Amino acid sequence: MKKALPAIFLGLAVVAAAGCSRGFVGGAAVGAGGAGAAYEYSNKKALDALEEDFKAGRIDKNEYMRRKSEIESRSLVY
Repeated sequence: MKKALPAIFLGLAVVAAAGCSRGFVGGAAVGAGGAGAAYEYSNKKALDALEEDFKAGRIDKNEYMRRKSEIESRSLVY
């Protein structure tokens, strides 16, 4: 029985570690999704501000198109 105890504890440790790693991977995925959403929200705000500047006449069409293209190139959504 004494020889079986280390094997039992090792088995329990492996099972516990496997359970924690799945939780960590899931948590990391949720964190990455949240970071991606925040980044896209930032791009949306930048596009809205750019649109407002163009409509108000603070920038011309060439500047508008250049900056819009720049924002779109770093975005997955736009």
